Amino acid sequence: MARSPSPPPSAKHRMRGFEPAFALVSGQVRHAGESRGFAVARLITHWAEVVGPDLARVTRPVKVGYAQGGMGGTLTLLVQGAMAPMIEMQKDRLREKVNAVYGYNAISRVVFTQTAAAGFAEGQAQFTPAPSAPPAPDPAVLRRAAEVTGEIADGGLKAALERLATNILTRPAKK
Repeated sequence: MARSPSPPPSAKHRMRGFEPAFALVSGQVRHAGESRGFAVARLITHWAEVVGPDLARVTRPVKVGYAQGGMGGTLTLLVQGAMAPMIEMQKDRLREKVNAVYGYNAISRVVFTQTAAAGFAEGQAQFTPAPSAPPAPDPAVLRRAAEVTGEIADGGLKAALERLATNILTRPAKK
């Protein structure tokens, strides 16, 4: 018994090479974002790039609401309680940055919801602390790294290799 020929693959399944990882989950991210009013998922996924690392450290976008027949939307941000007055003073600049993502004045108001560092019911966002400076390496390790890279003439390459050697020499031993 002869098999019937299988139908050709649809156009959306004809990929050449690998598909970007975000494309695999973009539908789910878009659906989750749209359910909270975010027409542009980039606002959530790239929040630190949109507003900058300083503001992203103490704020999180919660939702975008639109009034019936009103012009522009309202962006609700979750803000650490102690930082709310400082963020309030930067509200206009923050709104301009968010509207730059949309490409037009989609957001007309920015509203803050204050929360503790651990958050409340919906605001269980973990606010990341500022990164601490790593401790200075041992001078003996620095001398050993300089010995290893002693014959290299290019200053930039030598400095990069010294940093690499220092990182390798100071990493914790595996168990």
